[in-house]
Amino acid sequence: MVKSTIVVRATDALPLAATVDDEQTEQALQEHKQQAKLIFRRITPNVEPRCSIESGPYTLHYLLADNVVYLVFTDKSYPRKLAFSYLDEISKEFATSYGAKVDSVRKPYAFVGFDTFMAKTARLYQDTRQAGAGSSNLDKLNDELHDVTRIMTKNMEELLWRGDSLDSASVLLILILYTLTSD
Repeated sequence: MVKSTIVVRATDALPLAATVDDEQTEQALQEHKQQAKLIFRRITPNVEPRCSIESGPYTLHYLLADNVVYLVFTDKSYPRKLAFSYLDEISKEFATSYGAKVDSVRKPYAFVGFDTFMAKTARLYQDTRQAGAGSSNLDKLNDELHDVTRIMTKNMEELLWRGDSLDSASVLLILILYTLTSD
């Protein structure tokens, strides 16, 4: 379960936004938030851009993108893939809304209004079965893409078997499909 989220500027660890936590969550995470502050101070541009750190019953997942660190506290059992999907959504929205202003901000929590988006997104990721549904749609799309590739490959083999020639457009299309599905 997503517990809390903090967004800070990487160069000086200035907090830019955070979720507003209830009293119980704040109390439970107090020590772990202190650890997060130490992590923020140690992050450099050369550090791993995605990392998960276990801390007691929680895992701290952070994503470093465009001089901003996005950190989420989750239960230890929460899937890492979902935590990073959540952080990806947060980072994209933050970059779109405030990206140009990040370097010029001087006061902490200058983007406090971003809490609304983080809270709404966190609710979508609370139930791992529901959050996984978005992932299953992506898996379904990937499967369909692989099916198309198999069909195209089969068709190409049949054309070559019959001795028909492939024009350059067909070859280009096959290469594009192959590239998309090989990732």
